[in-house]
Amino acid sequence: MTEKYQMCNRCVMDTTDPDIQFDSRGICNHCRQYDNAIKKFVFDGREGKEKLSLIVNEIKRSARGNEYDCVIGVSGGVDSSFVAYKVKELGLHPLAVHLDNGWDSELAVKNIELFLKKLNIDLYTHVIDWEEFKDLQLSFLYASTPDSEIPSDHAINAILHRIAHEKKIKYIIYGCNIRTESHLPKAWSQGHLDWKYIKTVHKKFGHLPLKTFPHMNLLALSWYSVTQKTFNVLNYLEYSKKDAIKILENEVGWKYYGGKHFESIYTRFYQGYILPKKFGYDKRRTHLSSLICSGEISRQEALEELKREPYPQELQNQDKEYVIKKFGLSEEEFGRIMNLPIKKFEDFSSYETSLLYKGMRILLRTFKIRSPW
Repeated sequence: MTEKYQMCNRCVMDTTDPDIQFDSRGICNHCRQYDNAIKKFVFDGREGKEKLSLIVNEIKRSARGNEYDCVIGVSGGVDSSFVAYKVKELGLHPLAVHLDNGWDSELAVKNIELFLKKLNIDLYTHVIDWEEFKDLQLSFLYASTPDSEIPSDHAINAILHRIAHEKKIKYIIYGCNIRTESHLPKAWSQGHLDWKYIKTVHKKFGHLPLKTFPHMNLLALSWYSVTQKTFNVLNYLEYSKKDAIKILENEVGWKYYGGKHFESIYTRFYQGYILPKKFGYDKRRTHLSSLICSGEISRQEALEELKREPYPQELQNQDKEYVIKKFGLSEEEFGRIMNLPIKKFEDFSSYETSLLYKGMRILLRTFKIRSPW
């Protein structure tokens, strides 16, 4: 981290990102990358409709009489819920997949049940083994990196790819989009698809064998890259989070839960309490910065939001008590975890440091296959 504090003159990213860089105008690298990504991967108006139509037709053709032509992940949040709404509007026949990792909020569960029933979309729910998962999550807390959310992200991706493989479905449609989630510092979280990193952390700090945890090793990732296709449908729409919320509320009875990824109790507590208090990372900066660049909010509105607590103090206290109890920790032990020396992704073995990983990337590039990394 640079010694002098600085905030971007366009968004609200600042030097809490240790790798941030500013140009002569005081604009950060995240904003420049955002502009480049918008030009390259986001399609509006007529061009977007034409490209989307071609892709939708290809997805339909790929089904070859299959009951489903695509797989979508659903969490109960805005983006994934709007994807479900949109793919049905486009005439696709998705299979919705949900990972129950033991942390779903009651509202998220109700959202999923409600809008999928109204949209007539079938749901497959994978219930994770809680004792294994608890052991893995605790391992990351003791590892003291800011990456404690990646076990869930990894499992979700693994389940989506596995179900697509089992059902012989070629396309996985994601709710990721450049407009609203682009300002993502690597130092704040990485290793989402890196099974070696996850295994290394668990081997050092875990106690139970991961017999059933959904995962993808390097070979599986590469195989899925060859046999399956992923598609970020929201990049082909004039996507506005505010508009998406209104549509979902008015047409399928969906209810807003209060923050980015706050449909999960643990995510809400981790992003709103542990990350800012232990690491000094306020994830709201990333979300708000993307919304500034997309024109959904002003920079001043974002600055006002950052003056407030990440979420209500009373709810933070409730979540803290709930998380500590669910993990089987004492207040003292949780305090010790919060005070452990901070570590980084680079302090642990990962695929990124392996020759096999580098070889796989070269091979995929050679055959012009989209890399999952």
